[in-house]
Amino acid sequence: MFKNFIKTTFRNLWKNKGYSALNIGGLAIGIACAGLIFLWVADEMTWDNSNLKKDRLYSVQVNANFGGNMFTMGSTPRVMAQTIRAEIPGIVNTCRISDEDQKSLFNIGGNAVYANGRYTDASLFDMLTLPFVQGNAANAFPQLYSIVITEKTAKKFFGNGQNVIGKTIRMDNQQDYVVRGVLKDLPENSTLQVEWLAPYVAQMAQARLMAGNDDEEKVWHSYGPFTYVELAPNADVKAINNILYNFIHRKEAAQKNTTFLFPMSDWHLYNEFANGKQTGGGRIKQVRMLSIIAWVILLIACINFMNLATARSEKKAREVGVRKVLGARKRGLVTQFIGEALIMSAIAAGIAVIVMALVLPAFNTLVQKQLSLGIADPGHILALLMIVVVCGLIAGSYPSLYLSSFNPVSVLKGLRAKAGNAAIVRKGLVILQFTVSIVFIISTIVIYQQIQHVKTRDLGFNKNSLVEIDMQHRIGRVFPYVRQQLLGTGLVANAALSDHVTLFGGNTDSRFTWDGKAVDNKADITFRNVTPGFISTSGMQVISGRDFNENPSDTSSAIVTQSLANVIDKNGVVGKIIQSPRSRKDGEFKNLRIVGVVKDYVFGNMYDQPGIPVIFLCNSFAQSNSSMFDSNLLYVRIKDRQSSQQTLAEIAVVIKKNNPAYPFQYRFVDDQFNEKFSAEVLMSKLSTIFATLAIIISCLGLFGLAAYTAERRVKEIGIRKVLGASVAGITALLSKDFLQLVGLSCLVAFPIAWWMMHSWLQNFEYRIQIGWWIFALAGSSSITIALITISFQSIKAAVANPVKSLRSE
Repeated sequence: MFKNFIKTTFRNLWKNKGYSALNIGGLAIGIACAGLIFLWVADEMTWDNSNLKKDRLYSVQVNANFGGNMFTMGSTPRVMAQTIRAEIPGIVNTCRISDEDQKSLFNIGGNAVYANGRYTDASLFDMLTLPFVQGNAANAFPQLYSIVITEKTAKKFFGNGQNVIGKTIRMDNQQDYVVRGVLKDLPENSTLQVEWLAPYVAQMAQARLMAGNDDEEKVWHSYGPFTYVELAPNADVKAINNILYNFIHRKEAAQKNTTFLFPMSDWHLYNEFANGKQTGGGRIKQVRMLSIIAWVILLIACINFMNLATARSEKKAREVGVRKVLGARKRGLVTQFIGEALIMSAIAAGIAVIVMALVLPAFNTLVQKQLSLGIADPGHILALLMIVVVCGLIAGSYPSLYLSSFNPVSVLKGLRAKAGNAAIVRKGLVILQFTVSIVFIISTIVIYQQIQHVKTRDLGFNKNSLVEIDMQHRIGRVFPYVRQQLLGTGLVANAALSDHVTLFGGNTDSRFTWDGKAVDNKADITFRNVTPGFISTSGMQVISGRDFNENPSDTSSAIVTQSLANVIDKNGVVGKIIQSPRSRKDGEFKNLRIVGVVKDYVFGNMYDQPGIPVIFLCNSFAQSNSSMFDSNLLYVRIKDRQSSQQTLAEIAVVIKKNNPAYPFQYRFVDDQFNEKFSAEVLMSKLSTIFATLAIIISCLGLFGLAAYTAERRVKEIGIRKVLGASVAGITALLSKDFLQLVGLSCLVAFPIAWWMMHSWLQNFEYRIQIGWWIFALAGSSSITIALITISFQSIKAAVANPVKSLRSE
């Protein structure tokens, strides 16, 4: 019996090749699209799962009050890790790890190679699951200048198949490190992504040499590394958090910051904080949204299947009638039709897997991951089977119930089955399909407009033709000569040093003071150390006073942003004194005279409004190699962006001459700016792709409904043609009902899309207003696409010979 059922199913599929291709093709597109999204979702949901102790690992987070606003950060006092391990019950291990990647230059046998890594405590190897392929965790850091590298790094440094334990490499042309271990390459979906790890105490030893003291390792107001914590298996997290809350304040009364444990399971997906607490948002928002989109696309594909199946109802009616006369029960017919749907769904899934394999490389490039199909993965097989069953049941349920309900007497007499509620259901499904498609179209337009809105905003400085050169070490002593040589090329307008990337925030300090400052004003002020010429090099706008000059006395000068000037004195600040805590000794203040005010500029979050208080501290060329000005960032304003390659070649000659130990590396600031929108650009591209696929699948459903309508009204059309109706008139008659459905879809989709996009835009301080033209464009596009789709069937029916449709009469 099962064999006959399979034969019958495939015979029906072959007999109706056109409809079968549309049915299976639509499902295959939907399953392939959803499958790719689910691969991405699975990768996100299993982040850091390679760590066997994941459920017991935490990071310490600090809540700090900046200007009346609570901010959450991972940077902690350097002394914290060892102190909480010793004093808080339930904490069995801790480690420090530097709070950002460090790009270092390694010299191996005369070859210079860059690699990114971090400094950490040896306890990291006991807490995280980091398998060694050479060496072991117990002897990872036996001496101060030890280093552990990954397999890929070992190949990059030494080539394939070598035992590298004990080999010496020089870091940043300053210090030799001995390789003591090789780690198995870290998974792509891991928070820790490094090429090397070195002892945190080695970094502190270098800091002591520069600063001339070791205070930062002992005090509670000096923040630096992340602190990771491992709890005992049965530890009470709530009780530990109660102890941690005011831990820093108890150690140093002047410190008001509070702390808490942040579980590793939340690091990647739930890392959004507001007012010192998790909001429940973060990366998980994208995961949820894309998961919903995947199921919606599958639903659209299933709806498409339903409409195409009911479009064949006239041809299936006699088969159902004969089967019922021969004793077939409704349950048996329902089972048969659902079985056919499941088989078609399985075929579609097989095609979808092939499609996924073909497009996966392009998808990986789009989402910047290295996903694999994992055909042999039981979890993936189970997920695919679930999709097959769900699609088969959803897609086959309505057609099976509808077709099995036909009256055998009526269909065998040649009477048509009454549409009744079925017509309403079919039209409702088309409305649902196009509603989703229109929402996708509007979302795509709004996301694109928001990105462009921010990209073209006034940043308060000129990002164009501005080059950032990473010199990899402090170049203060030779900078005056470097600057003169750069200007001597005739291709450079100006050059200056800065201790922070222009597009990102600098260090902050709440201890800057001035006459009239409120006692309760503890707001942090961002400060940057720069050399003369930085303001003009970056293209910032001086609105009062002047820029720094090269006079050594200007090292006692400062320039502030407009927002900080308004806090100090709204009547004018040029000439006023501000006391800076940024002196050589902690606790000492230096009087600085404000010589200029610059327009507020945007940095950090490009979607925020400008207005963060910033103070620029002038460092003369003589000072720029001191420990107080640890800068390796050179900014160069070139005269002509169009001839940038020639200019960069000239700049490279100057840099290599004065910086021979390091390769020439540069970035255009406008390219850095564009990279800050990578997440939004990804969402824009995905929205465009999904909108296109949703429209294609919806059009297949509309095509099926048009075919169904033409099939039911073939005799009516024949009579109208005999009575003199024109092709245009009949085409308009058949198209009118479908265009009404699309029009209803617009009415449903517009408020939904507005609410979704309005809510999304609330995440940005600097945002667009959703214009009416976006809805007009989406609606007109949908109607045009629908008209093109149904015109084929309408014109085909209108030009058909009426004799053929009426000869049975």
